[in-house]
Amino acid sequence: MNSLSGSPIRILLVEDDVVDRMACRRALAADPVHRFDVAESETAAEALARLRSEDFDAVLLDYRLPDRTGLEFLAELSDDAGEVPIPVLALTGEESAAVAVEMMRHGARDYLYKDQDRHYLQALPAAIERMLRGQRMLEDKRQAEAMFRTLVEQTQTITYVRELGEAGGFRYVSPQVRTLGYTAEEWLADPSLRLATIHPADRRRAEAAIHRRMVDGGPMRLEYRLVGKDGRERWFRDEAEVVRDPAGRKLFLQGILIDITQDKLAEETLRESREALRRLAAHQESIKESERKRIAQEIHDELGGLLTGIKAYVSVSAERVAKAGGTPDPLLVEAARLTEDAIQAVRRVINDLRPSVLDQLGVWDAIAWYASQVEARFGLVCDCIIAPTAAAAPVDADRSTMLFRIVQESLTNVVRHAEASLVSVHAAAKDGVVMVEICDDGKGFAAEQPANRHSWGIQGMQERTRHFGGQLTVSSVAGKGTRVALRLPLEDVDGQ
Repeated sequence: MNSLSGSPIRILLVEDDVVDRMACRRALAADPVHRFDVAESETAAEALARLRSEDFDAVLLDYRLPDRTGLEFLAELSDDAGEVPIPVLALTGEESAAVAVEMMRHGARDYLYKDQDRHYLQALPAAIERMLRGQRMLEDKRQAEAMFRTLVEQTQTITYVRELGEAGGFRYVSPQVRTLGYTAEEWLADPSLRLATIHPADRRRAEAAIHRRMVDGGPMRLEYRLVGKDGRERWFRDEAEVVRDPAGRKLFLQGILIDITQDKLAEETLRESREALRRLAAHQESIKESERKRIAQEIHDELGGLLTGIKAYVSVSAERVAKAGGTPDPLLVEAARLTEDAIQAVRRVINDLRPSVLDQLGVWDAIAWYASQVEARFGLVCDCIIAPTAAAAPVDADRSTMLFRIVQESLTNVVRHAEASLVSVHAAAKDGVVMVEICDDGKGFAAEQPANRHSWGIQGMQERTRHFGGQLTVSSVAGKGTRVALRLPLEDVDGQ
């Protein structure tokens, strides 16, 4: 189009009155701003033929022609979509404004009333300029929309534009909606389709979230299932923003639907794999505890019995020598001492494997006993406080073993790595949850420190906790000690 670019503006003047044609030509030729190249047609048929074979920037159309009315001319000029492809300025001599309105409704862009004094001729150049500017804006808009559609329709996502308000109908949906078995036309024609395709289990949650975003205007990121025409369920992530005008007024909701079905399947597979690994780890822990108990029992029965017998024989032999008035052989005395040391060592090994107090008196007495053993053996002050709420909590055997092992592992880490002088063990229970904290005043470690020598032990404790639905966190500050916090829900005794 040459309009407004400095080149001549090609005008087709469709007018059967020779005087009016001459007047229009002179008015356009006299315009000091634009150069007009005016072609003339006396009939609608001639004009339509020229428009099919030549390029024009605009049409000046008289309403009453010898062979057609202006409305009939516009109808024949319209394309398959019912749009007039070229700007048309209607020139009407009718006094009724209804004629002009009807011409505009059928595709004319503007109109001028041909008054008897021909004042309309002065307004003619400006009217053409205004009409061509509107045409340029319309073409720019169409080009932008075409670029947008091309870009949108090349992606794998479903793009949509949705009205705000209670109805929330759709202005646009991209052809990718066919992944659900629907055409874009079906989707736009039936406002209830979107709600109907949301999975019943997700519908209330999804619609509530969408409505909130329409009201508050905030960004939306939501995951839910859509059911296709074939009945298959697919997971989608709905990401949308409320578009506003320069004044901040909300215009519409624009968003994309991303098919995340494969991601969800992968997540489910990964979750099942993790659950299987946790069950396997729990099973291995159970086997390990059973084996520890068996080995501790065998050491107690076999090795402990043998050492006790050896000590008894050595002691009897030394006593007999003493009664006979002699001096016991120093080797026998040393053998008796070594045997006693071996018995104590065996007891420590047995207690490390499976302290009998855990099975006989319960987890809290076992933790208190172990803390006292750490204090006695390593000179580390152990402050162990078991609240009455924890002592009264119904902790089953498996959880008892897990609690003891986590406290044991934590205290072992303190002894080996913390260089602490004080460690506290506090336990309490509230609302069916047991809480245990192990805090030391040692050297700690930096929060951003990478995988360190404690990491595998910490991960093992966390996995044990997760198996029972609990949570274990480890926090530390370099130079200020470490805190291990455990939250463990108690099993529903009535539901077991």
